[in-house]
Amino acid sequence: LAPLPLPRRNLFCVGRNYHAHAKELRDTVFKDNAKAVDAWPIVFTKVPETVTGPYADVPLPGAAISTQIAYEAELTVVIGRGGRDIPRSRAMDQVFGYTIVNDVTARDWQQRHLQWLLGKSFDTFCPMGPWLVSADELDGANTILSCLVNGDKRQDANTRDLIFDIPTMIETLSAGITLYPGDIIATGTPVGVGIGFKPPKYLKAGDVVRLEIDGIGTLENTLR
Repeated sequence: LAPLPLPRRNLFCVGRNYHAHAKELRDTVFKDNAKAVDAWPIVFTKVPETVTGPYADVPLPGAAISTQIAYEAELTVVIGRGGRDIPRSRAMDQVFGYTIVNDVTARDWQQRHLQWLLGKSFDTFCPMGPWLVSADELDGANTILSCLVNGDKRQDANTRDLIFDIPTMIETLSAGITLYPGDIIATGTPVGVGIGFKPPKYLKAGDVVRLEIDGIGTLENTLR
């Protein structure tokens, strides 16, 4: 099962948080805001019902709805101590631990609607797990994450390359918004997403997506 199978509210997600990823999508997803990538984080949400567990199938929505389904490997922070207006100097004190999410995305919906909630929130579009590990189990500022599709490595990065580090994300999100224990912050995906290839490599039925993060484990799901 997912470690938090039904979050108490929408998941916070940070977009465009690796420099190389910002470059690969500057002419597509980020074309309308491609400048000043390090000025402010892009933040969007996924609804709680997107969450599903390790090894669960992720149903494709059908060609009449979307044909551009994509994977996104993300280190994910889970808040342990709530608060508001949290300065970055004590932001890590609020972190209970980490898990993995696959921020599955319908790219055509994401670009068509000019906001990301709908294209990020189809049922089962947030596989999570396999573990929720406490903060002392790994260094979120220096850990390796990767994504393989049918054994082909698509993403391979280190969180040292984050544009906005975890304290900055917590400081930004809590400025005027109260964070609660159990809140989830997906920290962004690195270069190598399907739309970044020429031609794009979208997911299809039977594809097995495997995400790995050092210190957490492996999250694997099959598209059906």
